[in-house]
Amino acid sequence: MLSDLFAIVAPVFVCAGIGYGWTRVGRAFETEFVTTLVTNIAAPCLVFHTLATLTVGGAAFATMAGAAVAALIVCGLVSAAVLKVAGLPLRSYLPPLMWPNTGNMGLPLNFLAFGEVGLGLAIAVFCVNSATHFTAGVAIVSGHASLRRLAQVPVLYAVAAALVFMASGTTPPAWITNTTKLLGGITIPTMLIALGVSLGRLGVQRLPVSLGLAMLRLALGFTVGVTLAWLLGLEGPARGVLIIQASMPAAVFNYLFAQRYGRSPEEVAGLVVLSTALSFATLPLLLWFVL
Repeated sequence: MLSDLFAIVAPVFVCAGIGYGWTRVGRAFETEFVTTLVTNIAAPCLVFHTLATLTVGGAAFATMAGAAVAALIVCGLVSAAVLKVAGLPLRSYLPPLMWPNTGNMGLPLNFLAFGEVGLGLAIAVFCVNSATHFTAGVAIVSGHASLRRLAQVPVLYAVAAALVFMASGTTPPAWITNTTKLLGGITIPTMLIALGVSLGRLGVQRLPVSLGLAMLRLALGFTVGVTLAWLLGLEGPARGVLIIQASMPAAVFNYLFAQRYGRSPEEVAGLVVLSTALSFATLPLLLWFVL
């Protein structure tokens, strides 16, 4: 069991460690270019290839997407109540408590733990989080809502294209699957390296608040994931994927949005860093629980 856990955790630590070490020794890393490349090309290719060649049924994919929506709503309601009681600004802290890192960390972990099936189910959660984060999440931080932001989420186009093949029961031509597989293959290691770079650059401010909210993000996400998996009767990879995705630390994009709109970026950075550090520390226990 320990060797199995190590085989899953080690690649995540190594890739993130490369990124962290890279930036700490002063090497240049074009975060904007890498993020744009992954967001606009690599991740959509990964999503399309995985879904278009998916062995998981459409019903399982839809169930996972619905569970992701439910997890966001529950985490949002509970987090909003806690923040209100604590007297902390919702526009700064609610998004990082609602939207976990289902991409950079969630996709690699589920792929390593459950293979292609786990990756396909994890992508359902990732797509829901991406679509809602870039619309509702930005609306919370900025104070302005706009559905037009949905048109700026490339993975949704990849999902739509893949659904055409899934609905028709056909597979894309070999040149398309080979190309998207090749381009999508850079997504997971690049995401992890970029995560490490981000952790190396971000600092921690207001330690007690950041630490408390980081613990809330992980504990709340895990509790919601376990509860929803039980209520929906999920078993096997589906149960594990939902719990892992819900238990991920705050997404790095929360810091980028906070910085762009002036919503306590230093404090949000601390929440992201500490929740990720705690997540790394508790990862073996989380995997032991779901496997």
